[in-house]
Amino acid sequence: MRLRDDAGTTRLAELWHHDPMRVLMPAAIGDAIPHVILLNTAGGLVGGDRIAVRVEVTGPARALVTGQAAEKVYRSDGPAVEIENALVVGDGGWLEWMPQETILFDGCRLRRRLAIDLTGGARCLVGEMVVFGRLARGERVVQASFSDRWDLRRDGRLVWTDRLGFGFDGAAVLRAPFGFDGAAAMATLVHAGPGAAERLAEIRALLGEETGIAATCLGDILLVRALMTDPVPLRRRLAEIWRHLRAEAGGLPAVLPRLWHI
Repeated sequence: MRLRDDAGTTRLAELWHHDPMRVLMPAAIGDAIPHVILLNTAGGLVGGDRIAVRVEVTGPARALVTGQAAEKVYRSDGPAVEIENALVVGDGGWLEWMPQETILFDGCRLRRRLAIDLTGGARCLVGEMVVFGRLARGERVVQASFSDRWDLRRDGRLVWTDRLGFGFDGAAVLRAPFGFDGAAAMATLVHAGPGAAERLAEIRALLGEETGIAATCLGDILLVRALMTDPVPLRRRLAEIWRHLRAEAGGLPAVLPRLWHI
């Protein structure tokens, strides 16, 4: 998918999608930029599934991408689910990538990669949330494998990379004090681009003395990481930070997509 600027209005320039993925663009009520909704018509992912999404925003276009619902990764007896997401933002562009949470079922296998490529003064606001098990049913992850890789490049140069995950016997890592410390959910949020460092003090003030969540800055990359025992307050926290950054950094209304119920 490619979005371009047309005299100050962001318009869809190219779109290709294939079952089971669909792309919807409903009216963005109360917002100043278009909303792109990703929909998995299969209702979840099973071992051996491969999903690839590429979003390109040519500057100075601006857009928000989210998911229609939480993504579910089901139990697998062998092959892993593979997800490849690529975000490309041109000079002067703005892209928000905030899908709803990914739920790991016990016994699942997931390999996921997110590649972010920024040019010049491009900016992005990218967040992902992962829940370890179907908690409402009393299920916690005992055996599963999860590999999550993030790479952020500016003008073709790698400026930040992150690797996180655990092997199939993941319960020990999830419980370990120097691992996930019993967390039921985790989240990563990155705001990259000119002026990102100026937002660090604001985000730390917003977080206060709360434990399990922290913010830091690496050059022009603002990074927020969180581990919590309950995904509901984590989702609310992520939404609060998102609203603040899109307003203060992006000059956009402090509103979320209607799909993001909190």
